[in-house]
Amino acid sequence: MPPQSSQERLRVRPSSREEAVVSRARDHFERTLVRVGGELVGSVAALEHPRKATEANYGEVFLRDNVPVMVYLLLQGRYEIVRNFLSVCLDLQSTRYQTRGVFPTSFVETEGKVLADYGQRSIGRITSVDASLWWPVLCWLYVKRSRDVEFATSQRVQRGVQLLLDLVLHPSFEGNPVLFVPDCAFMIDRPMDVWGAPLEVEVLLFGCLRSCCNLMELAKTSSTSRLLDQRLELTRQWQHDLRSFLLKHYWVTSKTMQVLRRRPTEQYGDHQHENEFNVQPQVIPPWLQDWLENRGGYLIGNIRTGRPDFRFYSLGNSLACMFGLLTAPQQRALFRLVLHNRADLMAQMPMRICHPPMEADEWRNKTGSDPKNWPWSYHNGGHWPCLLWFLGGAILLHGERHPEADVLLMGQMTAMLEECYWSQLNQLPRQQWAEYFDGPTGTWVGQQARTYQTWTIVGFLLLHHILRVKPQDVTLLDLEPGLHRQG
Repeated sequence: MPPQSSQERLRVRPSSREEAVVSRARDHFERTLVRVGGELVGSVAALEHPRKATEANYGEVFLRDNVPVMVYLLLQGRYEIVRNFLSVCLDLQSTRYQTRGVFPTSFVETEGKVLADYGQRSIGRITSVDASLWWPVLCWLYVKRSRDVEFATSQRVQRGVQLLLDLVLHPSFEGNPVLFVPDCAFMIDRPMDVWGAPLEVEVLLFGCLRSCCNLMELAKTSSTSRLLDQRLELTRQWQHDLRSFLLKHYWVTSKTMQVLRRRPTEQYGDHQHENEFNVQPQVIPPWLQDWLENRGGYLIGNIRTGRPDFRFYSLGNSLACMFGLLTAPQQRALFRLVLHNRADLMAQMPMRICHPPMEADEWRNKTGSDPKNWPWSYHNGGHWPCLLWFLGGAILLHGERHPEADVLLMGQMTAMLEECYWSQLNQLPRQQWAEYFDGPTGTWVGQQARTYQTWTIVGFLLLHHILRVKPQDVTLLDLEPGLHRQG
């Protein structure tokens, strides 16, 4: 790795302003909290700029954006707000025939009425699948931390879980256990050629199924039901099949790539197990050779017949570690890959949402010349500060689970995380807590980035908490069954 320039050292050096920055961030966070029906229920997506009150910012409560908010509130012991948020989302769960069981993308209270958006007001009118998959995960984390078993076993929560599972555990034209979605159905909410079975959705589905199983297990302790037993068995089997599928078809290393390149193609009948998706060696991008190095590995972005998506997606891979989808050795292989490609993934503003970006004709053809997703911007290779806490949580959680494993590697990952933390601390306040950053190094504030973005602020606060305040709290992110024992 080339030596750091003086400008780079300035970004990552420790700062005596740490306490003041954290205090100011906490003040900003408190201002994001809003009420519905007189009760605090969560955060708006972004604050209005202090000196630009007329600037149009996100004033609704987005379920996706409130994931780090709810985790942070749980760590603070503010359980009532989290319960209110979960309850409002549950009240807004769709009952229409075509969307029955879907949770809202966002909601807002207007003139005493709560208005929900299920995608009908979004660009392209696409429903956010990830919003529905996050709800059981947040519900389980709430119950695990607060020990509110009464809420978990209540009829309305259990009914909400079953309605959601009805969307997933049903016959379809596809024999694989993945959830098929259109483009724009998750955090990457503009055309980016991520239709099919994108990694983030499938990993969230895995976490959703794990959480649903945990919630249904609690219900079994208070009442017996043959139907519940059958649904629990089916959910566990689907979860198992999904994990097996993802590890078989999405996980790549230098070794698996060499095997894939030499596999036969155009197979028929009973011999298709050697190359089930008929992947031609010509579609394997040349940049993978250096990217993977010898001991690195990661989950690719998508698998489609003849068209795998080899791009690296930061959130999906981080969640795969956090949710326990990847084995411990695979997690360490992922960490080696991140360390090896730090210049691309972290650069000057950690961390990049996906790599590499689409450029030239590929960008024009696959995004429809989307002016927001131009190369090295927004979701097309842009840098999102809110993603760093997910990777940080995965690294520290691995250290808690496997304290003796590859001490040298984990020491390097922790040191990298520290530098990334200082980089954000030194830059984000000056850049007004921007939503995302542009360019190959992530130095420039995003062309259309919102300022004082809630998940930028709270993502930094979460990272500060698990690095400085109480590192053992990272165990909250573990989806293992069993209620949390607070120290």
